[in-house]
Amino acid sequence: MIDDKILFRAGSADEIIEELEKIKPGIQGRIIATPDNVDSGLAKLVLTLIELIRKLMEKQAMRRIEGGSLTDDQIENLGETLMKLENKMEELKKIFNLTDKDLNLNLGPLGDLL
Repeated sequence: MIDDKILFRAGSADEIIEELEKIKPGIQGRIIATPDNVDSGLAKLVLTLIELIRKLMEKQAMRRIEGGSLTDDQIENLGETLMKLENKMEELKKIFNLTDKDLNLNLGPLGDLL
């Protein structure tokens, strides 16, 4: 669905601003920090970034495993590390009362972050 994505093209500043304005109403799941929920808002932001990095690490690990560039011990260590990170993420989500859906920010026409 390429029609739903913003493609880079050179244009005037007005055209770029117009495209950004189209995105604005569609963004859901924003991180809104207020004095009352600053802990939760910050936790949501940090955990979203960690989850994104964790998923990228998992994909890179699978590429390395499939490419045969890791020893059996390295594969074991990597698997244990990723499993511990996932368990810690679950623990932190419970502490801050967040779900997987909370960490998946919608970027409008760009799609979901995770």
